[in-house]
Amino acid sequence: MGENNFRLLEAPIIEAVLDIDCDMPPGREISTLEPAAHEKLRPQYTKVRRVFVQTHQIETPLGEAPKFKLHQAVHGLQFLSEDEKQLVQFRAQGYSFNRLAHYTSLDDYLPEIERTWQIFVAVAAPVQIRSLRLRYINRLMLPMPEKTPLQLEEYLKVCPRLPDEEKLTFTGFLNQHTAVENGTGNQVHIILTNQPAENKKLPLILDITAENTAQSEVENWPCLLARIQALRVLKNRVFRNTLTEKCLNQYQQR
Repeated sequence: MGENNFRLLEAPIIEAVLDIDCDMPPGREISTLEPAAHEKLRPQYTKVRRVFVQTHQIETPLGEAPKFKLHQAVHGLQFLSEDEKQLVQFRAQGYSFNRLAHYTSLDDYLPEIERTWQIFVAVAAPVQIRSLRLRYINRLMLPMPEKTPLQLEEYLKVCPRLPDEEKLTFTGFLNQHTAVENGTGNQVHIILTNQPAENKKLPLILDITAENTAQSEVENWPCLLARIQALRVLKNRVFRNTLTEKCLNQYQQR
């Protein structure tokens, strides 16, 4: 199966995010886009939330007490579906599409990504694309044996190791890697960590972000789509090469 067509029956994805960072028109206040954006995005996105950013400033005039100033501005607009499982964001730095579980396949969401991206382009008038990021957060539930320690190597090809495995037992770990893909220059950021055990299972978080930093035109959707697909192939390859067949088979059964 090709990496572009890789699909699990029950994907362990808890959130998928596509970020398209852009150079925006100078002086554009993101809050002014809300009426036009919401009008075009309804009825699929019925809820709107504003994301604020605060900056603190301290002035210390000579011989006077310090003066504190607080500035607050709208940093982004979030347009959410009624069940809040899907949202489109118009940010001061660009556009984002978020999908929470239940997640099916990127193919299912690409038409909506294209539609809402075109709305963003029409309303926000971005100057150019600066970078793309495709991020997938997976939550893997590994069954824990009752009488023996969990053998991580049964589920992970890329596995954290202890310096003394006879006398030490994992209580937690955090692995982080960054790499570049030869030939494309795309980057990938990988985080693997555990969460507290629940219901005799150990949750593992596998967080994969594939990134492309080439600049491109905002109007050329076929070019943008090709870059998204290239990031998808990289993400899928990292996912498959991190997990063993035993682990993958858990998500091939309904």
